[in-house]
Amino acid sequence: MDLVVPVRTGAVNQQLRYALRSWVAHLPHRYVWLIGYRPPWVDGVRYLATPQTGTKYVNTTRAVAAACRNKGVSDPFVLMNDDFFVMQPLPDGVPTLHRGPVAEVEAYYATRGNGSYLRGLRETRDLLVGLGHEDPVSYELHVPLVVHKEGMLHTLDVGRRLDVLHKRTAYGNLAGIGGERAEDVKILWRGPQFPTDGPFLSTMPDAFASGMVGAHIRRTFPRACRYERGGGG
Repeated sequence: MDLVVPVRTGAVNQQLRYALRSWVAHLPHRYVWLIGYRPPWVDGVRYLATPQTGTKYVNTTRAVAAACRNKGVSDPFVLMNDDFFVMQPLPDGVPTLHRGPVAEVEAYYATRGNGSYLRGLRETRDLLVGLGHEDPVSYELHVPLVVHKEGMLHTLDVGRRLDVLHKRTAYGNLAGIGGERAEDVKILWRGPQFPTDGPFLSTMPDAFASGMVGAHIRRTFPRACRYERGGGG
């Protein structure tokens, strides 16, 4: 399968550099597709330019739709983010993981504010409940997700009126992918409290640049890979 990565226009993106190294080491794949923006140091990937004029939610929805409609992208493909690190080999392939009931995830985020992410979560939940999914499950984990094109295009069509569609959650429920419950692996802090025994990690930019988790990731993947200009073969 191909790896599909929405990438925003921006800086050097060191998280992407080390994510690519981790995928080469531990996640067998055919091609890497960057959708949206390609940093100048990246080499050897497939690339689709998409408009970067909306919110991050709109831009990533455009990117996923572009990947689904492009005949060169494998079907299925693995949906990644540029800050997903695969820390161990996956002998059984990419697992299907979820975060548990949306209602529980909503309760967690309700304690942290009432921004657009929470609004999108609630609107996505209401959409799914209206379609007969009475207790939908959240797939908003910072881990790879296997995506079938037809199912995702259907999901994006169903959710087209939502400006903050939780794509992974809507897709997972509408496509009935099931899976096992897992804790999220996104590390927000600089300190030493992060899992070292699981296959996945993800970081906020500050945690990667200045935190102990970022140092751990950089130590794990010190060598350039084939996707870095001048990198290894």
